[in-house]
Amino acid sequence: MYTPDKKILEKYAKVMIDFALGKGKGVKKGEVVYLQYDSEALPLALAVYKRILEKGAYPMVKGIEESFQKVMFENASDDQLKFFPKKYTKSLVNTIDHRIYLIAPTNPFLLKNIEPKKIITANSEKQMLRRWLFEKEDKGKLTWTLCLYGTEGIAQEAGLSLKDFWQEIINACYLDQENPIKTWNSTFEQINGLIKKLNSMPVESYHLISDKTDIYISLGEKRKWQGARGFNIPSFEIFTSPDWRGVNGKIFFNFPLYRYGNIIKNIQLEFKDGIVIKATADKNEKLLQEMIKQKNANKIGEFSLTDKRFSKISKFMANTLYDENFGGEYGNSHLAVGTSFHDCYNGDTKTMVKKDWEKLGFNESVEHCDIINTNKKTVEAILKDGSKKLIYKNGLFVI
Repeated sequence: MYTPDKKILEKYAKVMIDFALGKGKGVKKGEVVYLQYDSEALPLALAVYKRILEKGAYPMVKGIEESFQKVMFENASDDQLKFFPKKYTKSLVNTIDHRIYLIAPTNPFLLKNIEPKKIITANSEKQMLRRWLFEKEDKGKLTWTLCLYGTEGIAQEAGLSLKDFWQEIINACYLDQENPIKTWNSTFEQINGLIKKLNSMPVESYHLISDKTDIYISLGEKRKWQGARGFNIPSFEIFTSPDWRGVNGKIFFNFPLYRYGNIIKNIQLEFKDGIVIKATADKNEKLLQEMIKQKNANKIGEFSLTDKRFSKISKFMANTLYDENFGGEYGNSHLAVGTSFHDCYNGDTKTMVKKDWEKLGFNESVEHCDIINTNKKTVEAILKDGSKKLIYKNGLFVI
């Protein structure tokens, strides 16, 4: 069994605690950090825990054993699946300043034989938690980040040895460098330069063309592109949350989607006035359709592009966190069905209420599922004066 070197884990922990949390500024003394980790990630969790203490912050820890999920879905009644400890959860949200989750799935298909409706039933009760977290984040009082800990199970699904899988993590997060945070700062500076250019353009909509793909995505009012914030490590994507009502056309996703303990392959979605009117897949199409039946999961919450110059991820990793940041030959584009990101609002989120988000076409759903296209593509911006400008071609921003 391969285990990464102690120095690698210490660097990984510093990237998360000194950089990713706090939107690139790290954790401050006296702040509360909620650390969640899958049990296989214990070596990294210990390094992260130690770093939190070294920073003078207060850790709260929750280990997650994934096999408990299988037992729950095999045995729980609907009432038990819907159980949500409101007072406890609200108190937790009120207490923490940062949250971090170390993802380490040992078996991507652990829940393969579980009825998807059971998983969706359990997820539906998390809408209140999502809303509380969003509200605190909108007020600038909460930051979060995710990272991946390589396991034998996920490496095998990606077709890599565990050592090679970890090498992808090390490369992607700059953990082989003396000072990874310095490199992250440099990368984020370059990404922010592109974001500034995108946000300066008076765009009406975007036109994405790729294999089996021809789709128009309206930007919407008071929108901005985001990225380079430390939410997710690694993170190379540049994304926005468009007006869901202005999406029309077809889009094909060549990367498989791992969802609810299953794999969905070769997804194609067709939109009309922002609503998915047709959803097909070569494998597990019924599961895809069940997913988008959830409230507002048939609308998009995110449109994203990754420039291959920044991302060192060149291999399929069988995990959304890495696959949505894929660089490779042509970069990637992905859409997320489900909820939007409020920080893509070009204004003061503290003044916004639910009806304001609805008026602007920000989607709200318990679901947020990224689906990825890594094929050769072009993206054209249609400006408000009717002119057109190519912004993305063959994996590169050309602005």
